[in-house]
Amino acid sequence: VSVSDVVLMGRVGRIGLLRRPSRHDRLLAQRALERVGLAAFADRQIGQLSGGQQQRVFLARALAQEARLLLMDEPLVGLDIPSQDEIFRALAALRAEGVTILTALHDLQQAARYFDRVMLLNRRLIACAPAREAFTAANLVATYGGHLHLLSSGDGLLTVADTCCHPNLDGTL
Repeated sequence: VSVSDVVLMGRVGRIGLLRRPSRHDRLLAQRALERVGLAAFADRQIGQLSGGQQQRVFLARALAQEARLLLMDEPLVGLDIPSQDEIFRALAALRAEGVTILTALHDLQQAARYFDRVMLLNRRLIACAPAREAFTAANLVATYGGHLHLLSSGDGLLTVADTCCHPNLDGTL
């Protein structure tokens, strides 16, 4: 499957499952690839791309859908820093156009840096606010429970370490 075919799959909801894409659909797919910086890769096989490039193709597919809401689950897992930056640039452009983006992230620094509001969840909603308001010691403890260490710094910010899946200093879990 080529990169352009994957992006055109985003148009299926608009054109129907068994209908051929129109010139307009192909133009939207090409523009979506341009927006994520992958227009030159349109004819390549999706499997030939790096993980970061594939993630940007999937974002282009969402753009081709002309979606007003994007739901993304850990879109940065396994991506290098330049690929993460490309994804965040594309998301920022979408936000500027009024697209709502809900993204599940486990990196609290990225959540605070790139998003207007954060939600903390632990079987229920703990907080939904700008990061400075949501990331209080009480909210973080309620979210992460006993798998959390809070360290105060001179500027009042908190450093968080999740130890649920990492060995203790003595090597035990």
